[in-house]
Amino acid sequence: MGLLCKDGVVLAAEKRVQSKLLEKPKTSEKMYLVDSHVACAVAGLTSDANILLERARLTAQRHRFKYQEPQSVEQLIEGLCNVKQSYTQFGGLRPYGVSFLFAGWDKHNGFQLYLTDPSGNYGGWNATAIGNNNQIAKDKLKKGYEESMTVEEALTFSVAVLAKTMDVTPSVERMEFATLTRDAADGEVRFRVLSKKETASLLERAKEETEEGEGAASK
Repeated sequence: MGLLCKDGVVLAAEKRVQSKLLEKPKTSEKMYLVDSHVACAVAGLTSDANILLERARLTAQRHRFKYQEPQSVEQLIEGLCNVKQSYTQFGGLRPYGVSFLFAGWDKHNGFQLYLTDPSGNYGGWNATAIGNNNQIAKDKLKKGYEESMTVEEALTFSVAVLAKTMDVTPSVERMEFATLTRDAADGEVRFRVLSKKETASLLERAKEETEEGEGAASK
């Protein structure tokens, strides 16, 4: 799930619990950094996602090397989607079975949120969701999302939305959140995946706000 805010972009995802015998991943399960100004969340076949992510990273670095500036977010995504679409055109090839939510910032359009699907289609969104139970999340986003939201407000809101889409009790082990913001001092874009401690604090804050809202509604 992604939410475009006035001061950044929020990405939220449900983590898949693997066997406890597996070594815990040292990086995020769902969130990936493409370039210093672009990140994404993934839903679908991880192996397909890895191939496309490597291509996107290479494209972004080639552009940066050639032009000495970051590639615009939409241009990067358009090139990647052209590759995805080409795999739907010929026999003997199968489409890439993965959808992306891209969050980014550039000097042309500021903060942006794009959704791409396996067909190679893409579009800009204020808030949207991919993966399991995405329609439930979209319905919640339609009712509660506001363009004036800050990153902190969107994080709290995303907890409530994500919890509705999960088939199990929400917990730190099953939820993952990330933010893409821009530093006011130096103008650098920062992508950060929340730690377990920060996620636990976020869940507690969201729970308190929900209880306060229910209490006020019952009076």
